[in-house]
Amino acid sequence: MLKTGKVPESVLKRSIIKQIRTKRDEIVVGAGVGEDCAAIALEADELFVTSTDPITGTGHDIGALSVHVTANDIASSGAEVIGIMLSILLPEGCEESELKSVMQQVEEVCGRLNIQTVGGHTEVTSVVNQPVITATGIGKVKRDKLVTTAGARPGDDVVITKWIGLEGTSIIAKEDEEHLLSRFPASMVETAKGFEQYLSVVPDAGYAVKIGVTAMHDVTEGGVFGALWEVAEASGVGLEIELLDIPVRQETVEICEEYGISPYQLISSGSMLITTKNGAEVVKALKDAGINAAVIGKVTEGNDRILRNGDEIRYLTPPAADELYKVIRRKDKK
Repeated sequence: MLKTGKVPESVLKRSIIKQIRTKRDEIVVGAGVGEDCAAIALEADELFVTSTDPITGTGHDIGALSVHVTANDIASSGAEVIGIMLSILLPEGCEESELKSVMQQVEEVCGRLNIQTVGGHTEVTSVVNQPVITATGIGKVKRDKLVTTAGARPGDDVVITKWIGLEGTSIIAKEDEEHLLSRFPASMVETAKGFEQYLSVVPDAGYAVKIGVTAMHDVTEGGVFGALWEVAEASGVGLEIELLDIPVRQETVEICEEYGISPYQLISSGSMLITTKNGAEVVKALKDAGINAAVIGKVTEGNDRILRNGDEIRYLTPPAADELYKVIRRKDKK
């Protein structure tokens, strides 16, 4: 069992540093005993892009999630993710095997995405009751290729990749598996748990920027409604969105109906929201690469953010708390 405080040097070497195998040439100084900082070399015309995210909504697969969520943020700027730093807080009573498993998850995703873990901090503390990871991603992008959330312009098409609610569906299926198995076929629950395979939008961004985008924003807390609002607010534009065109998996629909929550406001890592002058071309490029995508509306003049559902019209409002927390609170009360 690990003792309270910083993890011992032997644990640091054995269960953290030894697990880091992905290396990049840009990293001059990376993770190591006694190293408090990372050093990264970039070209003169390149920019650093950084992002940081905590993983707090689930205890399942947090190593993998921490890399995906942060890498997705970096990718939405059009940048290449090169490094990640991790702050890992473990509850008292945690075993070294749990820490090693988290780092193995981190490295498995880093290996696939060619990201190097460049440093961080790990300690055991009484202030958490489950492992908490805060990941800080580091990316690079050519100065003239930077994409922001604020770039959407009237007349642009609005594109979304994959399906909404993937992350939330996977988390619920893992956190409340026993209940779901009493309500749905085991095959459906297993499929929902497996949505974690779709959580990276790094490839989505890569294919989209080759065609041309004006803004990108990965869909996370607050779901697609939250992401749409944030793009519109950042860009100072309106929207007209067709609800029926937003892609959603049947497993997500079924699970959301079971808990009385909206898939449109459910955490959705794995989906990238894109504005572009060439929506059909972006969708074709993504589908040719095996990534589901759809044009779901238009960017408009003014500030009206309209959601159409057949003849029914409603308006977007500022993001509310993610629907996932309703499920977690309900489960905690049992």
